Amino acid sequence: MKILGIDSSAKSASAAVTENGKIISSFYINTGLTHSQTLMPMIDSALKCADVKLDDIGLIAVNKGPGSFTGVRIGVAAAKGLADVRDIPCAGISTLESMAYNLINNDCIAVCVMDARCNQVYTALFDISDKCINRLTDDEAISIDELGKKLKNYKKSKIFVGDGAEICYNKLRNDDKELRIASDSIRYQNAVGVCHAAEKLSGEDYIPASALVPEYLRLPQAERELKAKKDLK
Repeated sequence: MKILGIDSSAKSASAAVTENGKIISSFYINTGLTHSQTLMPMIDSALKCADVKLDDIGLIAVNKGPGSFTGVRIGVAAAKGLADVRDIPCAGISTLESMAYNLINNDCIAVCVMDARCNQVYTALFDISDKCINRLTDDEAISIDELGKKLKNYKKSKIFVGDGAEICYNKLRNDDKELRIASDSIRYQNAVGVCHAAEKLSGEDYIPASALVPEYLRLPQAERELKAKKDLK
């Protein structure tokens, strides 16, 4: 089955087409341009360069969050629009899970982290052994200090991946000698990982475009500030 993968959950954006685990085409951009400018052209290029039409796609998978509120919304909206046109099933993939596939060739604990600001990260841990990925923790928003305490429970090489990798590594490395950081070339989420995560799903996990929604883990800043004001009254 051919899968179209989409990611726009952070500063970069990407689109990929895979079939039975094989990467047919992959486009990645990190230019600072808005996703509304770059995402649809990349999706179109990924399909054309793979010599694939939308009618040939059996599943559209997209990173549904956590991540940038605007970026996640754009990616999910693009997936919904494309899927709805041809009634193609969808899969919403955890951004954190998709980036664990960047480390598939390592036997390690993948420490997937996205900078949530205010000394917090969106994070989830995955065990990678013999190219198999198993989730250890749920996606959550926690402080870097809390993450450091959790990591001490795992006696295995631990590799940070994601846009929060550098800040976490620099803060925690002196307390845990098993910590590593992924190289720049594989540090950030990519639509290829979205496709690989979707390949693990069964048909029962697929959803219609109408059911695909973002998952943020916490309220947008504007809503948090409004809630704080109401709580003070």
